[in-house]
Amino acid sequence: MANLLYLVHRLPYPPNKGDKVRSYHLLRHLLQKHRVFLGTFIDDPDDEQHLPTLKALCPDLHVERIEPRRAKLMSATGLLRGEALTLAYYRNAGMRRWVEQVAQAHELQASVVFSGAMAQYAQPLAPAVPMLVDFVDVDSAKWTQYAPAHRWPMSAVYRREGERLLAYEREVASQARRSFFVTPNETALFLSHAPEAQGHVQSLSNGVDADFFTPDPARANPFAANEQAIVFTGAMDYWPNIDGVSWFVSDMLPRLRAHWPRARFYIVGRSPSPQVQALAGQHVVVTGTVPDVRPYLQHAAAVVAPLRVARGIQNKILEAMAMEQAVITVPSCAEAIGASSAQGLLRAEDADGFLQALQQLLDAPPAQAAALGREARRFVLQGFSWQAHLSGIDACLDDPHQLNATVQEAH
Repeated sequence: MANLLYLVHRLPYPPNKGDKVRSYHLLRHLLQKHRVFLGTFIDDPDDEQHLPTLKALCPDLHVERIEPRRAKLMSATGLLRGEALTLAYYRNAGMRRWVEQVAQAHELQASVVFSGAMAQYAQPLAPAVPMLVDFVDVDSAKWTQYAPAHRWPMSAVYRREGERLLAYEREVASQARRSFFVTPNETALFLSHAPEAQGHVQSLSNGVDADFFTPDPARANPFAANEQAIVFTGAMDYWPNIDGVSWFVSDMLPRLRAHWPRARFYIVGRSPSPQVQALAGQHVVVTGTVPDVRPYLQHAAAVVAPLRVARGIQNKILEAMAMEQAVITVPSCAEAIGASSAQGLLRAEDADGFLQALQQLLDAPPAQAAALGREARRFVLQGFSWQAHLSGIDACLDDPHQLNATVQEAH
């Protein structure tokens, strides 16, 4: 059993949004063999109620609070220092002191960093404490993608953030014993910008908890009997999700209702932004936080993921497929998962493509739709086990020679 420092930018419980799903399952995986010292932030007051549960799971827990508005103001200091704003957003004296205290009181065999911004706390310990970094996605590329979708001056801010964050990601990867990205495409993208990291970067795929996300005949239907519910799930303060549902409502829903007048679009997810709330109306339901997303997935007439700005494997798609739902999404999201249309993942490049795919699902006989849903679940059961994928990090933790090699090479 090793002593591991695990640093996560957002409380890894409950696993109710993409990054928290991955960080939670990684925590559980690490706890199977190691003692884990978990340092994390709370940025949502609603997460306070879950601290006892997380403490019971991981007794060596330290939490700092982030007030998002204040943190955004503080992140502006990055402009003066010429650094990525993301780093200033997550800079916290209390977290730094706790990491120093843990390192002094315990012999740490490695640090595991979830999200590149948290590497700033592990870097001072390296190379004596080898650092493993789960970047998940190439965040710098995400910011660069945001730029064309926004007007100046935000377009310039996002472009600058992409440039500064990429420089930092390269710095961290050069210091890390191993860096991980969620898909081979993300790994290749990073290496195209950081060729010096070749041989020290690998893919570590997402998974799905198929025991939790499974259909239940007794599960109540949240929809009215006379409506065809088209469902999107996700954190609704996240720009790619905001952009996706806005696109669906403006470019697809009116045409959809012209053919299927009973269609109603459900936007299911926490913290809807003002832009998302403004979409609510007679034919659009914005639920906000729900106690359980599974009824909405199980009883949907169709599930869509119209994500024009997206990186890596989308947990929301895997969860819907595990619930025996076919999903319509853009090609980049479908390719990251790898399922075909016969396996319940339908590709649509534009609004016309989404409408054609929806017609295929909404007009299908019930038996045919159910069979496609079963194929979707079969696909994720076979290819997206958390345990199988996360075992990829074990080689770097179980072999002391691999960890020690970092120290030896540094000297």
